[in-house]
Formats: sequence, structure tokens, C-alpha cells
Amino acid sequence: MSLETLLANTSAWFVAALPDHGISSLVAIALIAGLARGFSGFGAALIFVPLGGAIIGPKLISPVLLVIDGVATLGIIPPAWRSANRREVFTMAAGAVLGVPAGTAALALVDPLTLRWAITAIAICLLALLVSGWRYHGEPLVSLTSTTGLVAGLFSGAAQLGGPPVVAYWLGGKTDFARVRANVILYFAISTCFSVVSYYFGGLFVEAVFALTIVILPSYIIGLYTGSKLFGLAKESTFRMICYLLIAASATMGMPLLDGVLR
Repeated sequence: MSLETLLANTSAWFVAALPDHGISSLVAIALIAGLARGFSGFGAALIFVPLGGAIIGPKLISPVLLVIDGVATLGIIPPAWRSANRREVFTMAAGAVLGVPAGTAALALVDPLTLRWAITAIAICLLALLVSGWRYHGEPLVSLTSTTGLVAGLFSGAAQLGGPPVVAYWLGGKTDFARVRANVILYFAISTCFSVVSYYFGGLFVEAVFALTIVILPSYIIGLYTGSKLFGLAKESTFRMICYLLIAASATMGMPLLDGVLR
């Protein structure tokens, strides 16, 4: 096969695999999601999944985020490894081993419309948890840490929404914000491996996932890099408020009632 034929076939596959609408909106959403992820270590799914799910559906948007986040965050994992409390991270990841497959099964089997409403409801509830200021102030017990990982894994498998339970748990202790960020980054690096295996056996890695990754990944990387550089420059309270507003907007816009707004 000649190079020209190979390029022509690749181009034809790429065009056929891409959705026929919403690409520019997905690129813009990925940039904002990357900013949140790079700064805080979490938040990308709370922005990307409700909005992206309204455009191309939850069964496609969740594996897209899994791939682009897994590739884009490779560079921030080594610093997180050095700064994180690895014992607590691995304890929480142990719980995610059970949670991720269960969430993946829900993503593969549940009706897309029902799942979108569930994702929207989860995003709103998790946002309310963060805004309320509630934190766990007790000692980091192994049983509680692993249970938190189980819940986070369930949310990650279903919609890549495992961040808020993890963050709410770690912020409640004496751990400083920088250590929490490192813990979250390392935890998601581990849970991503579980999700990749579960999504593969769940048949969720369709051609459109990889075509969309090629288009969206550069925007997400730019957002991630910029957010990482901004970490520590803004007051934590100011950043929290901005993230809360973005999450609230994404949960609202991701409702099935507003279909067509972003298309």
C-alpha cells in the first residue's frame, strides 16, 4: 500500500468516525476542563461530562475524557508521586478496584437518557457537598479511605466523576492543599488504569473515541498546562468559587431539557 493510499484511507476513517456536530464546542469545553484539572487536580469531568454528554452522549464522552486525561496528565504524575501520601492513595485505590467495574457496567448497560439525568443529578449533589463546606475531620481510617475509593471508583466508571468524594475526604484532614492536589493526581493516575481495562472489556472504546481524542487533546493539554502554571498564584477561596460556578453551569447546561443549545 502506497503512502498516498494510506493517508487517504486514514483521512476517510477520521472523517467517518467523527460526530457530525458539536466539535468546536467540545474543543472549547476541553480547554476549560483542562484549566480546572491542571490547577486543582480534579474537576475536569464535572465540567466536561455534563456538557459533552449533552452533545454526543455519555457513552462516548466518558471514554473520550478517560483517554485525553490519561495522555495529557502523564507529565504531572512524577511530581505528584514525590509529594503525595502514597500509603493513603493506594488504600483509596484499593477501593476503586471494585467500584470502577460496577460503574462501567452502568455506563454500558443503562439507557443513555437515564444516565445523563443521573450524571446531572450526581454533579449537582457533589457540587452541593463541596459548596456546603462539609469535610471529614476524623482520622484517615483504612476502612473509610477504601470506602471513599469504592464510591469514587463507582462514579469514575460511570461518568469519570470520582473527584469530589476524594477531594472532600482529603480536604477534611490536616493535609495542606498542595498535598491534597498531589494525592488526587496520583489517585486518578492509578484509577485510570482500572478504568481503561473496564472500558475495554465493556466495549466502550469505539472508533469515534480515538478520532475525537485527536481533535480535542491539544486543547485539553493547553488548559492543563496553563492551569498547572497558575496553581498557587490565586487565592484558594477565589479559585474554589470560580470552579463552583463552572460546575454549576455545566450541570445545568448538561440537562437533556436543554439539548440543542450546544449543538
